[in-house]
Amino acid sequence: MDPDLPGRVADYVAAANPRLADMELQQQLRAEFGGLRIVVCNDDDVAPNLPAAHGNARCQIYYLDANEHCVRLTREAEAASGLVVGLIGDDA
Repeated sequence: MDPDLPGRVADYVAAANPRLADMELQQQLRAEFGGLRIVVCNDDDVAPNLPAAHGNARCQIYYLDANEHCVRLTREAEAASGLVVGLIGDDA
């Protein structure tokens, strides 16, 4: 995965309408980033011991590995097949 992609996704989320529902934001992100597998959730739903690949005041971005039978979060950009966007605070 392009190492700049998490930052670009985070920038897009920061500029997006904060009133969008999670599913609407998820659809916009997938369309904007060529159908990339992206999941939007509340950042509180992400394991606290996993460092984000990128973040800003609105969200944290994590690598998603869906290459095996079970989907999991990973620290490895090379293993990532998508991203998880964890929304922070009232925007989630």
